[in-house]
Amino acid sequence: MLSTLINWLMDPNMQWILMGSLLLGLGSGVIGSFTFLRKQSLLGDALAHAALPGICIAFMLSGVKSVGLFMIGAIISGALATFGIHAITRYSRIKQDAALGIVLSVFFGAGVVMMTKIQHSGNGNQSGLDKYMFGQAASMVMTDVYLMGIVSLILVIVCALLFKEFKLISFDPGFARGMGMKVALLEQLMLLMTVVAVVVGIQAVGVVLVAALLITPAVAARYWTDSLGIMVIMAGVFGALSGVTGTLISGTVSNLPTGPVTVLAATLLFLVSVTFAPNRGLLAKWIRRLRTRNELRGKMEMVVIHQSTQGVERGAEQ
Repeated sequence: MLSTLINWLMDPNMQWILMGSLLLGLGSGVIGSFTFLRKQSLLGDALAHAALPGICIAFMLSGVKSVGLFMIGAIISGALATFGIHAITRYSRIKQDAALGIVLSVFFGAGVVMMTKIQHSGNGNQSGLDKYMFGQAASMVMTDVYLMGIVSLILVIVCALLFKEFKLISFDPGFARGMGMKVALLEQLMLLMTVVAVVVGIQAVGVVLVAALLITPAVAARYWTDSLGIMVIMAGVFGALSGVTGTLISGTVSNLPTGPVTVLAATLLFLVSVTFAPNRGLLAKWIRRLRTRNELRGKMEMVVIHQSTQGVERGAEQ
């Protein structure tokens, strides 16, 4: 097992896949923290599914499989989905969660229809296009890793530069608006960053599972701290660790896809956080509850002993 892992790590192609998964998890975890805090966890899922028709249209127009063109198509498709969600919630009585479900279903259904049409078109270049449904990290090449690295670096830098602004609009957008901040512009920027993070992760994880990589590390990090800065850093670390773990496991065990294994690794980190986090974890809560119960029991025993002593003293006086 160890020799297989060492040989696998010595392969340059596998090194690119490992680095790409690490960068993808890092960027997704950082931007996913703000998405989670703004209670827009389902938005990442909707944007991921909405990206599928954009990818199909980009292929139908160009006839080639280009990650750059797919990204442009997916961003445009995600922007249209976002506009549709906003329009539905603004001009009707439909709530945001229902609007997200409607847009997700419509865009994903359209994407599946286009994907089926492409597969029966006889175009030889369409081979492997269906892997964008569930991801195929093994198909990443050096240019894809460069693209993921640049995008992840941009996401992290923007979050660092606008950390105070993002923090304020995440917790109190009304106060931020009163301070003169351009809340609408900042929200659109954050939404655009979410779209970019989702689109970049589609190749490795797929449109079905990329939302999990965006949200799960952030939720896991939330259990360990009450500081937003530390939470963002931990979410990035958890995302990167999930990407590395998923890649290593899928590389050493045959017939295991990288994307789903990466999501399962992130879920394992979440379960560890839920169980063993020092303040919010289930184990810590159980220990505090047991300690409180013992303290109450001790106080009750002291009260009983005190009452018994007083009863004995009164009996002696009589």
